[in-house]
Amino acid sequence: MRTSRPARIGQYTALLAYLVFLAFPFLWLLSTAFKPPRELASLHPTWIPEDPTLDNFRQAFDEQPLLHAALNSLIAALGAAVIAVLIATPMAYVVARRRTRLAKAVTGWVVVSQAFPFVLLIIPLFLVLKNLRLINSVPGLVLVYVVWALPFALWMLAGYVRAVPPELEEAAAVDGAGRVRTLVSVTVPLLAPGIVATGLFAFITAWNEFFFALVLLKTPEKQTLPVVLTHFIGAEGVADLGPLAAAAFLATLPSLVVFALIQRRITGGMLTGAVKS
Repeated sequence: MRTSRPARIGQYTALLAYLVFLAFPFLWLLSTAFKPPRELASLHPTWIPEDPTLDNFRQAFDEQPLLHAALNSLIAALGAAVIAVLIATPMAYVVARRRTRLAKAVTGWVVVSQAFPFVLLIIPLFLVLKNLRLINSVPGLVLVYVVWALPFALWMLAGYVRAVPPELEEAAAVDGAGRVRTLVSVTVPLLAPGIVATGLFAFITAWNEFFFALVLLKTPEKQTLPVVLTHFIGAEGVADLGPLAAAAFLATLPSLVVFALIQRRITGGMLTGAVKS
């Protein structure tokens, strides 16, 4: 059915408003990062800095160890994404292909577990990490991020596995391939978009996570980037706005770059033409 002209105008207007709503915080952050203190204190702020400066970036790097904190965040986020995908892929295959009560129970538990608040999990996780002697360590934080990302990763990948035609796996079985060989050689290559999307989700979630890192990491040299950003706020709650905006802008770049590089792979149709009816 063809959409009427007023309906199309309404759709495009709503989409434009949504894009403006999403882009406004980032654009204002970018503008603030390049403004000198005089413009930051102005009662009539402007979108474009009148006298742009890089002093906020220099001050941010001078005041806080941003590069070291970014390295900690990268290790934690990348480690959590890789481990979560490696664990979730075979689990998702079993859940999607085995239509048993246990598989349904696992799927239900995955959905329910996403409703648990962070505060409810932090004490048990803290005690477990304490027994494992992983408190105040980046590997311990990676373990927490894997536990937090795994349920949603399993749920995402199970949906992608169900989209893979079973006829391809049956053909591999006829050729003598076992379950593991079928998973590695047939199913996993077709799951590439889902694996990339799941890994991206786990990476961005871990990169931006703040609460667990704040509680579990006490030594300054082991803190992640979101925790270090709070150091630009003084004891009385007054923020050093210029350096904070500059550091926050730099902290958002990795997520944007990663998504820009792989967004085509996420939306690509890897299964197009795999099965012809």
